[in-house]
Amino acid sequence: MRFPRLIPALAALVLSSFATLVSAADSLSSIAIPQIDQEPTLADFAGMSPATALARQMTKIEGFVQREPIDGAAATQRTEVYVGYDQSKLYAVFLAFDSNPELIRANLASRENIGGDDSVEITIDTFNDQRTAYTFRVTPLGMQWDARWTEGFSNRAGFDTTWEAVWDSDGEVNDKGYMVSIAVPLRGLRFPADSEQLWRVQVGRQIPRLSEESFWPPYSISVDGRLNQTAMLTGIRDVSPGSNTQITPFVFARNVDALDNRALGGPKFQSESEYDVGVDAKFVINDSWVLDLTLNPDFSQVESDEPQVTVNERFEVQYPERRPFFVENADFFATDSILLFTRRIIDPEAGLRFTGRSGPWGVGTMLMNDEAPGLNRTAGDPLNGEKATIGVLRVFRDLEGQDRVGFTLTDRELLDGYNLVGSVDGKFRFNQNWVTNLEYITTETEPTLGGRTINGDQRNIRLDRVGRTFNTHFHFVDTDADFRTQLGFQNRFFKSDISGIHWRSSMNYYPENSALTSWSPAAMVVYQDDKDGVKVYSELSPSVTWSFPTSRITIGAQEVTEVLRPKDFAGLPRAQAYDYGNFSANYRNSVLSSLTVDLSYRQGDALNLVPRVGFLPYVADTNRTDISVLYRPIERLRIDNSYVRTELDGGKVFSNDIFRSSWNYQFTREMSLRFIAQYENTDAGQFTRLKDDKNMNFDILLRYVLNPWSALYFGYNTNQSNFDIIETEGVREVVTTDDLKRDGSQFFVKFSYMFQP
Repeated sequence: MRFPRLIPALAALVLSSFATLVSAADSLSSIAIPQIDQEPTLADFAGMSPATALARQMTKIEGFVQREPIDGAAATQRTEVYVGYDQSKLYAVFLAFDSNPELIRANLASRENIGGDDSVEITIDTFNDQRTAYTFRVTPLGMQWDARWTEGFSNRAGFDTTWEAVWDSDGEVNDKGYMVSIAVPLRGLRFPADSEQLWRVQVGRQIPRLSEESFWPPYSISVDGRLNQTAMLTGIRDVSPGSNTQITPFVFARNVDALDNRALGGPKFQSESEYDVGVDAKFVINDSWVLDLTLNPDFSQVESDEPQVTVNERFEVQYPERRPFFVENADFFATDSILLFTRRIIDPEAGLRFTGRSGPWGVGTMLMNDEAPGLNRTAGDPLNGEKATIGVLRVFRDLEGQDRVGFTLTDRELLDGYNLVGSVDGKFRFNQNWVTNLEYITTETEPTLGGRTINGDQRNIRLDRVGRTFNTHFHFVDTDADFRTQLGFQNRFFKSDISGIHWRSSMNYYPENSALTSWSPAAMVVYQDDKDGVKVYSELSPSVTWSFPTSRITIGAQEVTEVLRPKDFAGLPRAQAYDYGNFSANYRNSVLSSLTVDLSYRQGDALNLVPRVGFLPYVADTNRTDISVLYRPIERLRIDNSYVRTELDGGKVFSNDIFRSSWNYQFTREMSLRFIAQYENTDAGQFTRLKDDKNMNFDILLRYVLNPWSALYFGYNTNQSNFDIIETEGVREVVTTDDLKRDGSQFFVKFSYMFQP
């Protein structure tokens, strides 16, 4: 067995499953949902009241309670919800009364861009496990937003908006407020194969102009967790998703004209056309088990990543996973230490995922390959044409309340090398405020071309308190030098050869009879050393936040000591300590329905990690400005502008500017036109090894989206950078210039359609 060290840790967690821990008390709220014989519409609630016999059959929910800004207070605006079901769908109709209906915020927007609008939502925990749930949110104009909610500490915790479903909604604004209807097909949900269902439910409403969030049953900030504060939903009987099979073929074609730096004789432009077809298939077995298959999967990214500053950064930045194949039950594979970061799987030919649960047990498996390691290799390279093979297994068992234990195995193999990762983990709640997470991970790695096998472990312990007044997060992570996770993601706190803590605490105060809704002093402390006991990083970061109904101000400071070792920076003769710090201010304002502004400024000093060749790192003055402006001049048009400027040593080391402007015009609920312009400029000074770098990108996308899986896209993208091609004695080479020149462009068409036999 390759992982004998896992045995005692696994045994400890299994034994802990028999331990009795104090769990948060279940909500005493409960509703019975009636079966109705036809689908309700807004017309059944004409005049903002149940106007027909069908409407009066539905169960009424009222009595919403604020979570924000005044936890526990009655909602300022009245909301009524009427729920019912039939053998194929779950229904909810919201009557959102408003004393100032002219102030309701409602825009025509794509489903991922409803932020800032009024909205209502229903959250459904179909397994009654208090761990995961589906949330369906709708604006006053019927625009949709959906997500999968996950409790806990993993990178999937909270709302995961990459999960998308096919469902129906409608909305209408009137002189009393607005009405919304939601119809969720049962075939899109996963639930136990029982004759009588016992679910959990929560309904909510958001009023942006008041920064108000209210819920039924009450969802208090004084208690850790969301789903443990939901109500029991009874009455659903003899339902099943039925034969739920989804087959989604796609066709993708593009024409690319781009600079080829590997061309024979030197760099030159080459034009080529690509055509691709593939299919994704989903089979739901026994209501709660899902088999996902993909052949020649379409992993082209239609949506672009938000820009992040990567200049002068020691650690990798993390981008979200949006590719559909990885979305179903993605939280099954998530733990506090990120052992499966699926963007590491770049270019697979085929894949299989099997996920589901039975009773307290949940299982997730994945098998696929990745062609990326063998692409663009020279003929003599041993990796030329080689593919990585990837396997993942995750098993967990739910215990009393919201406690859970589980284990994870991942395997990535390439040529003679492999990376095996095994972990055991457990989450345990002590009471309604305190919760802990424990994780032990061991890895075994052999280099791709063979060589010495290395082993490493990581120990991960965290303790959290969530409450109305006092919140704290204490986290200890201890990682061996030979710890490797080729499919995982490691930030500063989880890196190999690092042991330490980070601890953040905050106090919340709520003044009465004041324009200030709350103010919160906070502090973060970090201390890390390596496995030899050498201090490598420490940080103290105090801050204060003042919150008002439509604005927020945060003032903070940071004092850091960072130690670089010879292995961290080539050329250092010995470990060297650097002291630096900064002052920061952040401001957000959303008082206007058409305008939201975020401003941030940071000034102080930072470590220059990109000094001139032959020089060592040193501390230099720095400043950074972030500006984000969301403007909605009309209800169909959304304009997102952002600007980030970073300077080191007044530009003598470098200055980096990133400007992005995204314009989205919504013709109808299905069709939209999006334009993105992004400019990035790195101006290298005299004290850096960086080169001047400029880039300008334009992106146009016409979308017709029937649902998340059936859509037609027409796109054009062009990119310019500061280069030129010169020819000397018959040899071409690329040189850096000051002027921008086109280095590539593409036009693409993508069509996918979901069949549900």
